[in-house]
Amino acid sequence: MATLNPYEEARLYTTSSEREQWENFATLFSLIVTLDYLELAYVRGGVTEAAYTPACTRLLAQYKTALKLVLGSPSSAALQGRSRPPPVEGLDEFMRMYKMDMPAAHHRLLIGVPATIEHGNNNPSDSRAPNQHNNNGTNHNHNGGPNGGPMPSGRERAKQVAETTQAFITFTDALKLKLRAKDSLHPLLSELVVCYTRSGEGAGSVNEEGRAKMLHWLIKMNQMRASEEIDEEQARQLLFEIEGAYNDWFRSLQDV
Repeated sequence: MATLNPYEEARLYTTSSEREQWENFATLFSLIVTLDYLELAYVRGGVTEAAYTPACTRLLAQYKTALKLVLGSPSSAALQGRSRPPPVEGLDEFMRMYKMDMPAAHHRLLIGVPATIEHGNNNPSDSRAPNQHNNNGTNHNHNGGPNGGPMPSGRERAKQVAETTQAFITFTDALKLKLRAKDSLHPLLSELVVCYTRSGEGAGSVNEEGRAKMLHWLIKMNQMRASEEIDEEQARQLLFEIEGAYNDWFRSLQDV
């Protein structure tokens, strides 16, 4: 019977390939833990929106890559030993397997965008506090902008509207060109939601309804595999709702 040396590292692998797979699992685990801490820190006011949004966006992008590496691991049928991590089918199975009770991270990974985009919070690109004083002591109110955030300049506002319009057109054109796979539509829809939120969504509850519909489709696609496709009925409904959201948003710009 072999004896164990308590001063030696307990190795889970015997080959470089096995080591790489275990490290991929460890990377995914660490990203989920980090995201959970970030979400809780943001909710408790420990992280500003200006710091939270890019950090969350980066973690979400890293998670997508790490998950692909884990899901791409060889199946158990192709393995003869126990030196490799067990195969998983998705995020839920991974978190259940490793007993990760982290609802904040799970929700953010399910949504696929930062909370500032999901809820349409203040402009995350501006970290200045409201009613901030300039160098000569004059008090400026920055609460007149979209979603209660800082008021953008005329040039910035025009840029936001142009970017949102382009995002709407690009996404609807993709649907009309019969693009149906997640890896084709999800990046375009994600960009549309980001631009729509940054532009301030116009005004009124009608625009909130439009953003809610876009988030619904974003969540739905986020749960699909990259190669999965929406069917023609779903594509038709999605196009109808996106065009409706665009028309409502464009009309509401006159009231801003």
